[in-house]
Amino acid sequence: MDGTSGRDIIRRWAGNPLITPSDLSFQCSDICNAGVTLFRDECLLLVTVEALEGVCGLYVARSKNGHQFWVADKPFMLRSRDERFAEAESYGVRDARITAADGAYYIAYVAQSDSGFRVGLARTEDFVSVERIGLLSQPDTKNGALFPAKVKGRHAILTRPEQGASIWISYSDDLTYWGGSEVVLTPRGGFWDANKVGAAGPPIEIDEGWLLIYYGEKITSCGPLYRLGAALLDKEDPARVISRSNIPILTPREHYERIGDIGNLVFSCGAVLTEDRTLRLYYGGSDSCICLGTAALADVLHVCI
Repeated sequence: MDGTSGRDIIRRWAGNPLITPSDLSFQCSDICNAGVTLFRDECLLLVTVEALEGVCGLYVARSKNGHQFWVADKPFMLRSRDERFAEAESYGVRDARITAADGAYYIAYVAQSDSGFRVGLARTEDFVSVERIGLLSQPDTKNGALFPAKVKGRHAILTRPEQGASIWISYSDDLTYWGGSEVVLTPRGGFWDANKVGAAGPPIEIDEGWLLIYYGEKITSCGPLYRLGAALLDKEDPARVISRSNIPILTPREHYERIGDIGNLVFSCGAVLTEDRTLRLYYGGSDSCICLGTAALADVLHVCI
């Protein structure tokens, strides 16, 4: 037995959920949406924690085995007091997506305020101190996911502007000024991702191209249903989609995925690919807990074909 189970391509870890509010050393309203990376022989998450007053921050969670996590009792990132960021982050920061590149770790995060959402970018080398690079988008834009390598000689990032509900790619020479934007992935009427799509984590470079795990929203008679799918992007021109899953790879089925702050939702901010080509996906259930699912890379690519 591998400790996983389920009826989806992504198989749930038997010990789910991995982290809930009761696992923290302090009180909070909720916990969700964890970016993930491997750091100094540990699996490290940046989890979104909503404080009792409603403002979100990012907290570091560490694990030696990827299953049992210790969550820091002090935040790694909170809303900034710097006048360059304070207005855009007045409701907090959330939904970190971590990209390891050039000997550092870049964190694309969502800055939230009463004016809407913007994508911010920060940099750290040790997950103790952090430096903000800038706000990369205009309102309302979410789901920043930075590529781990340059594309066409330039930095590249995926975002999801609210208007159109699609995934776009933009390019930069200096990580500050972005442009050359192109649409990558759009919702598909009649499919599981009919109403909205967004990057669920940074693209993963594999021999076949860029593997993108993404989320799709479909409006049902009971409200929105959020599921996860996969797409393969061309390595030289990631605006070109080679293949895309016609079925979701993970669907809300368990009680912790169907009941919570936002019901009927599985939502990821990142995954890691192991040496044996196993995808380890960390995802939030109903915006109320952190969970783990795994799948063979070959199985994920198969449903894209």
